[in-house]
Amino acid sequence: MTRQVARGTPKAQTAAARSRILRHSAVYMMLLPAVVWYAVFCYQPMYGVLLAFKDYKFNMGILRSPWVGLKYFRQFLFATEFWGVIKNTVVISALKLVCSFPAPIILALLLNEVQRLKFKRVVQTVSYLPHFVSWVVVYTLLTIIFTPYGGLVNSLRTQTFGLEAVYYMGEKQYFYPMAVLSDIWKGVGWGTIVYLSAITSVSPELYEAAIVDGAGRMRCAWHITLPGIRPTISILFILATGGILNANTDQILLMQQPANMSISQIIDTYVLKIGIREGRFGYATAIGLFKSVFSAALMFMANSVSKRVGEISIW
Repeated sequence: MTRQVARGTPKAQTAAARSRILRHSAVYMMLLPAVVWYAVFCYQPMYGVLLAFKDYKFNMGILRSPWVGLKYFRQFLFATEFWGVIKNTVVISALKLVCSFPAPIILALLLNEVQRLKFKRVVQTVSYLPHFVSWVVVYTLLTIIFTPYGGLVNSLRTQTFGLEAVYYMGEKQYFYPMAVLSDIWKGVGWGTIVYLSAITSVSPELYEAAIVDGAGRMRCAWHITLPGIRPTISILFILATGGILNANTDQILLMQQPANMSISQIIDTYVLKIGIREGRFGYATAIGLFKSVFSAALMFMANSVSKRVGEISIW
């Protein structure tokens, strides 16, 4: 008699896993480039985290450089720039979270009510195209539109309304509105794709029953569509909370000027200044690691709160 491997044993589990991999080999081959990308660009660079705990010497390398423990973390916590950098990062990220996060939801709800399919497709295409435009191009467009030397906005101010020209890109009080509005313009269409996909999963029978009961479009959107996409909104909000200390480095770095430096210096631009310009690699790595750990803690907290309040969580 042939010996059969009992179910649940390690050998049986290994054989079952091998069988599944062979059966779905095409799918795993499609997944392979993503795994390689993450391994090369996300996990392999984590070796450099050691710099946060070492006094890096070029001639000694990372491993042979002397250990300094938590010296750079204490140095950052007691630095004069600490509270200013943290405040700027949190303020900019909070403004974007409050203003930019609901924008795709609102646009998705509006597009869901559009009856003309061609018009809906045109609006979708026009709204998500800016996502593929780099921040360098976006900043160039903003400069051309708002420049006091022949820009569209200032031309209207001076020639139509008789007002003085304003240097919007260089004045401190306009930095936050410009940063938030440009972020909405660039990302609202791309974010809408996720919510429109979630809306398609809502049962049409719910809308039919609501219409029979006399509900209009607003009531259907409020009582059916929004609750139907609530899991998607909650998960994306948890992820957005975890990235609250990011504040979009590319955008802020391009918009930084001496006039607005006091409110535009965020953690990532400060790390670039310390690490690249001043060559303090260990200190810059410690700041980046501090930000990553704090962001992970915020995401865990948001996930825990969402799980308790709305019974929706990532894990």
